[in-house]
Amino acid sequence: MLIFDEQYPYISLSLVHVQNNFLKMAIHTDVVIIGAGPVGLFQIFELGLLNIRAHVIESLDKPGGQCAELYPDKPIYDIPALPVIGAQQLVDNLMEQAKPFDPVFHFGQQVIKVEKIAENEFFLLTSTGQEFISKAVIIAGGVGAFEPVKLKIPDVDQYLGSQIHYSIKDPSAFDGKDIVVLGGGDSALDWALSLRETAGSVLLIHRSEKFKAAPASVEKMRTLCENFEMQFLSGNVTQLLSSDSGLNGIEVTSLDGVKRRVELDELLVFFGLSPKLGPIKDWGIDLHRNQLKVDTEKFQTSVEGVYAIGDINWYPGKKKLILSGFHEAALAAFAIKAQLEPGKKVALQYTTTSSVMHERLGVSDPYAEDEAAA
Repeated sequence: MLIFDEQYPYISLSLVHVQNNFLKMAIHTDVVIIGAGPVGLFQIFELGLLNIRAHVIESLDKPGGQCAELYPDKPIYDIPALPVIGAQQLVDNLMEQAKPFDPVFHFGQQVIKVEKIAENEFFLLTSTGQEFISKAVIIAGGVGAFEPVKLKIPDVDQYLGSQIHYSIKDPSAFDGKDIVVLGGGDSALDWALSLRETAGSVLLIHRSEKFKAAPASVEKMRTLCENFEMQFLSGNVTQLLSSDSGLNGIEVTSLDGVKRRVELDELLVFFGLSPKLGPIKDWGIDLHRNQLKVDTEKFQTSVEGVYAIGDINWYPGKKKLILSGFHEAALAAFAIKAQLEPGKKVALQYTTTSSVMHERLGVSDPYAEDEAAA
C-alpha cells in the first residue's frame, strides 16, 4: 500500500510492517543526504536547482555539523565572495539558501544501515527505527559521526547533563554560576571567554601552558587573568568532589604532583570531538584510510548510486576544505540527475539568466521586469 503526498509527489510513505500494533512507515524519496554540515546543506540547494528534493539525516540535534557544534562564533575567511563570515552565520545562510526546496530534516538519529535492494533503490535504517527507501544516497557526514572526548575519571556519568557538560545549548543556564572549563582548544577558549561575561566566575584548566587555539583567544585569556577577570590553572582533573547536594568541586593535579581543590557549580568539558566512521565501514564501500573512495567526475563511491562529498571522501589531491565540498556537491547533483533520468541530457542552466532556475528559486526575473518597463 502506498500513500502519496499530493503537495510533494516525490515523497511517498510505504506501510512496511506492523509490530506490537505500531504502524511503521518507510519514507520514500529520490535522495537521502546523510549529514547536515555546510556541505550537506549546500547539496540540498544544488539538488533543488535540478528539481530534486531530499531528506536529510543528522546525528546532532541541529544543522551545521562541526561549524555549529565546535566553533559557531569563529570567523571563516576562505568562502568565495565573503571576506569573513562567522561559522554559525554560514550555516544560517546555507539554510536560507536551501529553503526554497523544502528539505525535510531528521535530527538526532544516525544511519545504521544502508543496503542496495534493487537498481536505483536503497533501504536505509536509522538509530531511531525510521526507514527510508531512496533512489540515491549522498554521504556528507564530515569524517563520520562525532562523539565528545570524555573525561576519564570515576563517577562522571552520574553528573552528565546536570553539572557536567560536553556541549552548551543554553548559555544563560550558567549565569551567575562558578564555572570550570576544561580544555585547550578553540571550543574551550571560546566558551570560557564568552561565559566570563555572565558567570559568577570562570576558571580555565588545561594540562599545559600550550594551547591549540587561536593565538588571539589565548592572548585575551591571559590578559583577563592578569586583570583578575578570570583564572587559568595548569593540570589534570584527577577526582570529582561531591556531597549530598551534588558535585561541588574537583581535585586538580599539576605536572609537579601538587594537588589542589577547586570548588565549582558547573564543569564544562571541551576536549574536542572524536570522529567515528561507525556503521559506514560495514556498508560495503571501498575505503582509503577510513575515508570513502570516490571518482572525481561524479563523486560516486564504489557502490553505484551512493555518493560521498566533503571531508568523508577521498580522491587523489583531496583537500579538506568547505569550498572543495561545495564543488563536489555540484558535480554529485548533476550525476544524480543523470542517474534518475538515464539517457536524458542534463542541461546546464545559469541562475543569473534561466527562467526555469528563477521559478525553482521562487524569484522574479529582473531582466523581464526591465523589458516590461521599457
